[in-house]
Amino acid sequence: MSHLTPSQLSELKEEMERQLRKLERSMRVTAEAAAPVELDQTTVGRLSRMDSLQSQGMSKSLREREEVKLALLREAFARLEGGSYGLCVTCGGEIPFERLYVFPEAPSCSSCADSS
Repeated sequence: MSHLTPSQLSELKEEMERQLRKLERSMRVTAEAAAPVELDQTTVGRLSRMDSLQSQGMSKSLREREEVKLALLREAFARLEGGSYGLCVTCGGEIPFERLYVFPEAPSCSSCADSS
């Protein structure tokens, strides 16, 4: 059973939903930026192609981080529905409301997160 009040749980759920919407918008943009780079030498110069490849690489890295965050948010929603949200998945201890407000997807308390 969670140590969080119904009001806190509601506030955290709203924050997770807000972050999920923001992440979904960002992922649509990132998907477009990570599209294959056109290497037609007649249309762009060598430096422009290099810039495009570098930008594509950064977009792919961002996409990977976004996918991890999305998975963590989905897991947090599952814990919320299951009644274990706010409890550390490692030690079972309580995760403070303040930590969850900043990182609502946090699966573990700061002690366990620091030791992993």
